[in-house]
Amino acid sequence: MTALRVLFAALVGAASSSAFAGDELEAETCLRTKVWDGYAEGWGIRTMTTTSLDSGATRNYLVTLYKGNDYFIRSCADKNAKNVDLYLYDLNGKVVKQDSTVDREPSLQFTPTETGSYYVVVHARELADGQKNAGVPMAVTYK
Repeated sequence: MTALRVLFAALVGAASSSAFAGDELEAETCLRTKVWDGYAEGWGIRTMTTTSLDSGATRNYLVTLYKGNDYFIRSCADKNAKNVDLYLYDLNGKVVKQDSTVDREPSLQFTPTETGSYYVVVHARELADGQKNAGVPMAVTYK
């Protein structure tokens, strides 16, 4: 196993981890695959986390983004989700960037003109019929 793969496994955890419920594990595996594929294109991982969200719920993450870096923020929700959105807010509450697709794999790219703090907001806009919550991971990658 290459050193990069060992580091990657340490950063995002093993797929068999019991820390995730089944749906969170499905979502985490999907996102880990996308992040791993991004390494081939020169993207590095800034942060990655997983949560479960009820229909209509949001989760906010405070991140510092640095001038001169390109950022690719993405999610890959499990099959319980129908539509998940991503938003990037500045500290004044202004939407800087948002995903406008209707799917469970939102993403957005952003290159800050100044180093600063931002909020990444993951919104479980709509779940599949009959579902109460969905596993929704989020990753911030950069080059």
